[in-house]
Amino acid sequence: GIQLRGVQEVHATHAAFAAIQSNGSVIAWGHPRFGGDSSSVQHQLRNVQQVGATGFAFAAILEDGSVVTWGFEDSGGDCSAVQDRLK
Repeated sequence: GIQLRGVQEVHATHAAFAAIQSNGSVIAWGHPRFGGDSSSVQHQLRNVQQVGATGFAFAAILEDGSVVTWGFEDSGGDCSAVQDRLK
């Protein structure tokens, strides 16, 4: 197993976890396609205030009110179609 320090909250999809750390960053693990791999958006996951989840995707609300998503595209992991309205 892994041990994370400074974790404020942990959220889950059906197949992955996402932990908000005290510095506002997020660490995700589990099934890569269903939210366990946040590498494509890791550079955006700063000053995270809150994380929500569907069965297979995560959404993070940042300090500036913008939203970053990752995970299975058909379950909300791709918000590109509405990104301009999520700022």
